[in-house]
Amino acid sequence: MREGFIPAPGGRVFYRIIGQDATGVPLLALHGGPGIPHDYLEPLEALADERPVVFYDQLGCGESDRPGDLSLYTLPRFVEELAAVRRELGLERVHLLGQSWGCMLAVEYMLVSRPAGVASLVLCGPCLDSRRFAEDQRVHLEHMPEAVREAVLKAEASGDFTEPDYQAAIMEYYRKHVCRLDPWPECLNRAVEKMNPAIYEHMWGPSEFTARGTLRNHGRTEELGAIDAPVLFTCGRLDEARPETAEEYRASIPGAELRIFEDASHEHHLEQTEAFLPAVADFLRRADESVRRS
Repeated sequence: MREGFIPAPGGRVFYRIIGQDATGVPLLALHGGPGIPHDYLEPLEALADERPVVFYDQLGCGESDRPGDLSLYTLPRFVEELAAVRRELGLERVHLLGQSWGCMLAVEYMLVSRPAGVASLVLCGPCLDSRRFAEDQRVHLEHMPEAVREAVLKAEASGDFTEPDYQAAIMEYYRKHVCRLDPWPECLNRAVEKMNPAIYEHMWGPSEFTARGTLRNHGRTEELGAIDAPVLFTCGRLDEARPETAEEYRASIPGAELRIFEDASHEHHLEQTEAFLPAVADFLRRADESVRRS
């Protein structure tokens, strides 16, 4: 293992490399949130038997610097930060794996920066269009108990998201559509403990189903067809990113694939690890082989 800090726009970001001596094309993981560090992606370390697996905490969370200026936390700056991580670590050829908000970051990077050397994208529980993601939460919310629905509507009407009933409703929702394991894995609890809620609320909102932050109108789904790297979408059957939405994204990119994991939700890499890891490993190998043939 190798770890340290990288200079990036706005401050230093923490990185960790597992399997740095492995010979395969490295996998760079982009965590979700915004504001939730990489710890919960820990199962990806198992992929280091074939290739280096690189994690980093985006600015403002985890072990990275935490500047209090919220104006730093924009999608364009996070794209610059991703480019800085690749540059500083010498990741000339790389696979990108995004989870949730990390998918939005990966797609923005591909469409705006047009980077060379990206061998493939793995987009897990994809949040690519903020309005569509929020709409998907509303669909799920309709199937939650009445008390949960009422607590959410009451908080949204009053603007007070601190009420105990609302916090309880959030957790009930999260335990169905974010992570269905009971108890939650230690790595997920650790990530939650190290998150920066100020960034999450600034960019997204007070909860997954109340999007009112700076990302609330972001989406580039009409441009997905311009991505020319191999793409694998993954989601859980009960994912916040509904399978129907993931299928629409898949259909927008020629040759893209979709894998749906049963009895799983947004953190399907934690809930169905034994199925998830082989699926990703197989996709990465095939992407590598495609590059070698070309």
